Amino acid sequence: MSSYIKTRTASVPDERGYFGEFGGRFVPETLVPALNELSAAYDEAMADPDFQQNLAYLQATYTGRPTPVTHAKRLSEHLGGAQIYLKREDLAHTGAHKINNALGQALLAQRMGKQRVIAETGAGQHGVASATAAALLGLDCHVYMGTVDIARQQPNVFRMRLLGAEVIPVESGSKTLKDAINEAIRDWVTNVRDTFYLLGSALGPHPYPMMVRDFQSVIGVEAREQIVEMAGRLPDVCVACVGGGSNAIGLFHAFRDDENVALIGVEAGGHGVASGEHAARFADPDIGRPGVLHGTRSFVMQTPAGQIVNTHSISAGLDYASIGPEHAYLRHIERAFYTLATDDETLDALQRRDDAEVVKRAPTMSPDSIILVNLSGRGDKDLDTAINALDGRL
Repeated sequence: MSSYIKTRTASVPDERGYFGEFGGRFVPETLVPALNELSAAYDEAMADPDFQQNLAYLQATYTGRPTPVTHAKRLSEHLGGAQIYLKREDLAHTGAHKINNALGQALLAQRMGKQRVIAETGAGQHGVASATAAALLGLDCHVYMGTVDIARQQPNVFRMRLLGAEVIPVESGSKTLKDAINEAIRDWVTNVRDTFYLLGSALGPHPYPMMVRDFQSVIGVEAREQIVEMAGRLPDVCVACVGGGSNAIGLFHAFRDDENVALIGVEAGGHGVASGEHAARFADPDIGRPGVLHGTRSFVMQTPAGQIVNTHSISAGLDYASIGPEHAYLRHIERAFYTLATDDETLDALQRRDDAEVVKRAPTMSPDSIILVNLSGRGDKDLDTAINALDGRL
């Protein structure tokens, strides 16, 4: 049961929440006691077999874990290279990986006696997962969402409201995920005594990057066992998309000690790096550099004066100006590597029902190679966006 939140590497982060030079806490003084309280509660929960068993029980009977690994045999044959396997987080309850973390944090909120939870969302999946977990446990849920994302993610907005959550529109800034996080943090500062901030990705101040990673590590723990059972060995490459980075770190964590397994994160390339309209934090050295955003030190898209640069991606939720600090650390030590996929490449891959990076990489590999892709969500929420972008060009 405890394998659901078992970690394989205990050395990072350190006791201050740093992954090398990345991570830490950069928050108003009013939030320090709340973060200390959260850290203590999380440590206690990790040491409590009852908490872990309860989470494992709900993941099995409510979330539907373990999710399967599927051999994409025909796609592998079509691309003519590596064998492609898909970790099917699209089959988890609510349709994405977000429920793994939302359920774990909601149980922690309940354990701490916090009746009110707040969350932020971009693509809407974390909002739906938070609303779902809150409804299951009888918690009040308030979700901040930028109005640009509300407009392009109406099905998920409706689902959140059906589940009893209040969806709070955010009109400031670019009206996307970054601004939703800003407003959620402001709410938390104001209502810190009785409110739990259910943060959706592996970012923010310590202990959130560690905590979200641990709750999402079930993805990699399952996938590692499943691929060995199905293929007889570990994969050559693990691939996942990276916005804030929770689905990717959830997959990567179980393989990070396996040096022969390449870890590849795919950022949102938007209209291409040269256009300036993208969210590829590592690909553009002119604007992507170490900095602080939303309470943690990582790579941030910013001007020389430190102003946050507007981002773009056809995918809501991937257009975040920073990335989780553990990803910055893994890149720094050259354990993981990061590439990008443009909007056009992503739309092309969508029609092939695959990942854009896999379409490029698989044909260059031998037929006995293995690529394991984390299929982080089912994507029905993006149908309107895809229909409008393709304009009938299927």
